[in-house]
Amino acid sequence: MLKGYKYRLHPTAAQAEFLVKTIGCARFIYNKLLEDHIKIHEEAKASGGPRRKPPTPASYKPLFPFLCEADSLALANAKLHLDAAFARFLAGTAGFPVFKSRRRSRASYTTNNQHGTIRIEAGKVRLPKVGFIRFTQHRGFDGEIRSATVSMTRTGRFFVSLLVEQADEPFVPAEHKIGIDLGLEHFATMTNDDLVTEKIPNPRNLRKAEARLKRAQRALARKKPGSRNREKARLLLAKRHEQVKNRRYDFLHKLSRRIVDENQVVVVETLRTREMMQDRRLSKSIGDAGWGEFVRQLEYKARFHGRTLVKVDPWFASTQVCSACGENGGKKDLQTREWTCAACGAHHDRDVNASLNLLYLAD
Repeated sequence: MLKGYKYRLHPTAAQAEFLVKTIGCARFIYNKLLEDHIKIHEEAKASGGPRRKPPTPASYKPLFPFLCEADSLALANAKLHLDAAFARFLAGTAGFPVFKSRRRSRASYTTNNQHGTIRIEAGKVRLPKVGFIRFTQHRGFDGEIRSATVSMTRTGRFFVSLLVEQADEPFVPAEHKIGIDLGLEHFATMTNDDLVTEKIPNPRNLRKAEARLKRAQRALARKKPGSRNREKARLLLAKRHEQVKNRRYDFLHKLSRRIVDENQVVVVETLRTREMMQDRRLSKSIGDAGWGEFVRQLEYKARFHGRTLVKVDPWFASTQVCSACGENGGKKDLQTREWTCAACGAHHDRDVNASLNLLYLAD
């Protein structure tokens, strides 16, 4: 089993400069290989002959000497990432690969552990061509390090994610089960096998920070392009957005870990978030909730700890079906928070009824 451990890096000024250069070189190679791939395809289409062999990252070094300073494995992994993007495109699970932007794309690079080039000693982590960097190891691990991904946030903070190979967790037999209905008024309505229901309030992190974000955005718009004051305003705005993101992830991680710790079978609904966000009235709230990230965290944490996660089909009518008699009461709009079953007369809270129907699927 492969598991990732993410830590905060504290590089020196020289180390930070090298990390930024390596990130830029990996992005450059990715874009250059994509450009050549498109050019090769157009040439073969125009001539009707066989395609020429695409270049390798090493073939660009004589033309661009600055690539020699970067970690060669980071450049090789950039090619692997592009190959994986094309594989997803050909499989129909993603669109055509796009060029990476310095401003919009995630700033990161990946390198592999060859003969102990990535290791932890005396509170520092060693990376190829960088050396030992101070980092905050807030939790330990047992296993062999396979690779490391260095990333940089828009506020200039560096992180390293170590991919570690570990033994699989033993399967845990079902003892406690829980059904989870996701929503906006309450982030989650959870009912366990003792039929005890708990409603988790929606933190609405983005909504609460909107006033400060607007002020920071206005301040940035008024600064002269290229000035130091504009860079300060950009950094302040980036910090505001990073705070919102960190608070959202903190909430999702704590809730998902608590659910996995307390239950052996977790049943959660999967929502068509992309389609739901087409509604302009709800798109911001849906994006702020982070349902997809929550399900993703539940999925990998359940796998790591030997739990069973059941992801229910989006078409399952958990809200429409009466949890008492099983009668389908028909579609209900979002304003209908309570309803009474016409068949058995049971009165339902919309979210509690949905969580009960999800819980019954665990049997």
